[in-house]
Amino acid sequence: MTIFSNDALIGEHILITGATGGIGYEAAKEAVRTGAHITITGRNEEKLESLKEECNKLNSEVEVFVGPADINSEDDRKQLVQNAKESIGPITGLVNSAGIGGGAPLEDLTEDQLRKPMELNYFSTVLLTQEVYKDMKEQRRGSIVNLSSLSGLRGTHSNIAYSSSKFAVIGFTQSLAIEAIEYNVRVNAICPGFVDTSMGRQAIANIGKREGRSYEKQRQISEEALPSGRISTPEEVARSIVYLLTDACENIVGESLKISGGGVMR
Repeated sequence: MTIFSNDALIGEHILITGATGGIGYEAAKEAVRTGAHITITGRNEEKLESLKEECNKLNSEVEVFVGPADINSEDDRKQLVQNAKESIGPITGLVNSAGIGGGAPLEDLTEDQLRKPMELNYFSTVLLTQEVYKDMKEQRRGSIVNLSSLSGLRGTHSNIAYSSSKFAVIGFTQSLAIEAIEYNVRVNAICPGFVDTSMGRQAIANIGKREGRSYEKQRQISEEALPSGRISTPEEVARSIVYLLTDACENIVGESLKISGGGVMR
């Protein structure tokens, strides 16, 4: 389903991290449908090239730059931003969708399990944004969308590491939003619940394992608990991301857009 005009993001250059994952992958496709040039990054170059082919088929008039990178690496972050600007031009939009899950109850939580989500979901998000924001601030133009989660708004069982990292993303989003709007740069967050991606399905499977249920049974229970009766699709999340990138929401600043199927209403 297409809900935007094909020129909603025309002339924009959007950098999308985590583009080999379900949400980032669909966000890239939705962005080119609306006329944006994009830089896509992730660690799997083969998947990035496949995504580029799909994007070129959707819109042959936009540029798609593939920039494989490990955004945990300072050198990779700097090189990615530099190469993107040299290839397409100034970056006017940033989608921080790279992230990992994982969790355990406190007594079973290892230091590595605690550090990994925080490193990628929070620290790398902040540090990459720092690289991109400098130019946005100078240009007095830009939009940043951070992928948080419903787990960044309330805690859940055996989810300390992931939830803490996503709470941190919300704090970053709100604080930077106040700084950035002075320079006409908008910063917002997307907070989906379970999404039908490999990461979302694994999260459901983990709950099922803890409760002694199959994945299929746990998914049924999780979906029946939602007023909408189903979990979200990556395409739905991608459309919400693109909405926040467009000038249709010029006065939406520092918000956390929930996509919960009615499961979280406050």
